[in-house]
Amino acid sequence: MTFLYPSFLWALTALALPFIIHLFNFRKYKKVYFTNVRFLRQVQIETKSKSKLREWLVLLFRSLLIAALVFAFSQPSLKENNATQPAGGARYISVYIDNSFSMENVGRSGPLLDQARQKAKEIVQSFGMQDKFQILTNDFQGKQQRFYDKEQANALIDEIRSTAVPRKLDQVIERQREFLNTASAKSKRIFVLSDAQKSTFRLSEIKTADTTPVALVPLAANLVNNLYIDSCWFESPVQQNGEIQHLSARVINKGETTIESGSAVLMLNGIQTALNSFSLQPGQYTNLRFSFECKLSGFNFGSIKIEDYPVTFDDEFFFAFNSKINIPVYLINGNNQKDFALNTLFGNDSLFDLTLGQESQINYAAFRNVETIVLNQLQEIPSGLIAELQKFSEKGGAIVIVPAYTETTQKYSALLNGLDLPALISLDSTKLRTEKIEMASGFYGGVFEKLEEGLNLPLVNWHYTIAKTTKSNFEPLLSLINGEVFLGRTKLKQAEVYLFTASLSEENSNFSKHALFVPTIYRMCFSALKQVPLYYSVLTNSALHANQRTLGSEAPPRILSLDKRTEIIPEVRKTAYAVNLFTRNQIEKPGHYVLSQENSQLQALAFNYERLESDLTCYTRSELEAIRMENKLDYVKILNADENDFKEQVIEGSEPRRLWKLFIILALVFLIAESAVLRILK
Repeated sequence: MTFLYPSFLWALTALALPFIIHLFNFRKYKKVYFTNVRFLRQVQIETKSKSKLREWLVLLFRSLLIAALVFAFSQPSLKENNATQPAGGARYISVYIDNSFSMENVGRSGPLLDQARQKAKEIVQSFGMQDKFQILTNDFQGKQQRFYDKEQANALIDEIRSTAVPRKLDQVIERQREFLNTASAKSKRIFVLSDAQKSTFRLSEIKTADTTPVALVPLAANLVNNLYIDSCWFESPVQQNGEIQHLSARVINKGETTIESGSAVLMLNGIQTALNSFSLQPGQYTNLRFSFECKLSGFNFGSIKIEDYPVTFDDEFFFAFNSKINIPVYLINGNNQKDFALNTLFGNDSLFDLTLGQESQINYAAFRNVETIVLNQLQEIPSGLIAELQKFSEKGGAIVIVPAYTETTQKYSALLNGLDLPALISLDSTKLRTEKIEMASGFYGGVFEKLEEGLNLPLVNWHYTIAKTTKSNFEPLLSLINGEVFLGRTKLKQAEVYLFTASLSEENSNFSKHALFVPTIYRMCFSALKQVPLYYSVLTNSALHANQRTLGSEAPPRILSLDKRTEIIPEVRKTAYAVNLFTRNQIEKPGHYVLSQENSQLQALAFNYERLESDLTCYTRSELEAIRMENKLDYVKILNADENDFKEQVIEGSEPRRLWKLFIILALVFLIAESAVLRILK
């Protein structure tokens, strides 16, 4: 048994007081004479025996009461019998300090990271001069894969700063075990100092094969409060110069207090563009909507800001987009087709980069540099076209098929089968109206403010009926009044494939003159675009996609921050139709970047910290103890960083069993026993 305050044991000298009172109780008795006292003698003997018994019992219980109180204030504790005892020779100790952003939260004596550094130094000081130490953080740096003496270990602890890298508990302990196993020492110890964040601190997942003693030191914050921006997105798939854009951002309150009057600011190209206010209950989120006019053609760099304390790493969210969209289209016309509606649409709109071709002279090399291929009323299907279209589908894009008027549908059989489309069965020359727009598909989402019944839809003079297909991917988009499909689509590898069942010539249909024509063709081309993410995450292997047309030279591409302070060369992997770039964890700071090659800027980029650390919900010591017991992790001990005997806990491997409550209870028992004696033995 040990005592936290052993000097208080001097108070045991107070035990002499009851004995002194008992032994030197010089009470004077007054004699009273009676005429005859012989009948009182027996009563006097019995009363004297009871009095002596009562006095001795009272003396005993009062002495025990005083002793119990003295022991309680001395705070005794029992050390566990299975506590780790130091073996002969130097001991090897691995100390992990969680320096993730969540450790910016404030505890009893300041930021949790400062407390962790202080406790780590106490751990180091608790061991001998011959012992060796590993100081490990989330950075997993090379210098952290060495053993140091006490002075060097303390110097490393002082150098620790916050990092954006989160680590899971099982990953950290496995790293510590692997390094300790390189030392041929009999005594090894592992210490983990962390706020025990629930998103990463999963005690039940650590492996039990290696039973090196592990001591967990959870550090508790005063309040679990954090307000952060989780993500953002545009309502429209394309952002064009001069148009009103609608941007949404999700703000989450992972705290214990209500946000009554929060505000979020939208910055675009360094200028405050919009402001939004909100109120938010604990544990809830809200989607904020910003509307603004995109005035700059080309690369746009924006961010959304909120104010929060003390955890601030997730208070600004960066994004970037290109408002100058150029969609390369390869329009292949049949030799005999005379409809120029598609030629006019693609040729007169600066949104498209049009390449024209004929079915007799198809340039397959052009497939590498385009996003949309339109087969407009081909009379014959060249032998190599199907294979090239299948290769094209591997990189994504859109393929649009507009059939020609022909009595023999077999000409399209191989093409449609190769593109995973249903076959054309027969030619129906009945004049029909388009009746139904399949809004559930999402293809026409946002085109109509309100879809009214009786809408004037396009007419067709003839169309092809298609086979009842078992292909689950085929999806009708426009249907005729008899239920037949006028326009449908399917997914082939990475590409969207669209099939009209009738030509779009003015002789056959008024579709090219209808208001539905332009948004339909636009949506097809927009689906061909690879959606460039508005943002990526730092310290990850982010994948950026480009094509051969974008990267026109053999010079290595570079990613450069707008402030010119960061420049990296990404890893380049080329395929037949695309170029993939990988950052390989080289982007360490959030902000705006540009992908460039030689003197050309190719793509606007934005990087943010991951939000894994934003949820500050942590395990309590009692919760960790319950998990430890449930998983029978006997080699794991949980220390109490708030106790004054922390160094003793470090040496013993666990927190001693506190006995002061037991002595308080005993004191109450002795007090009750004394009262009972005084009442019963009157």
